[in-house]
Amino acid sequence: MEHPFVIYGRPDCEDTVQAREFLDERGVMYEYLNINEDLEAERFVILYNSGKRITPTIVMGPDDNQTVLVEPSNEELDAALNALGYENPRQPRS
Repeated sequence: MEHPFVIYGRPDCEDTVQAREFLDERGVMYEYLNINEDLEAERFVILYNSGKRITPTIVMGPDDNQTVLVEPSNEELDAALNALGYENPRQPRS
């Protein structure tokens, strides 16, 4: 995978749902880990967010250039995708 994306979230979290919808619209392939069901995913989120279960926590990009976003807006997600050089396959190139 060129750019690995992992969303740590919860199905009852509006911000998680919004982030997943945005990435789906952009055609981004990602792994979704439900922290309510995945203990390792929950541990990662708690460790990264200073003891808090904040979702979504999104890890974006290759290992040598990862970006982690916590509760990002669509604008922040878009900016991070652009910074990683991720092209939107659904937008025509100019």
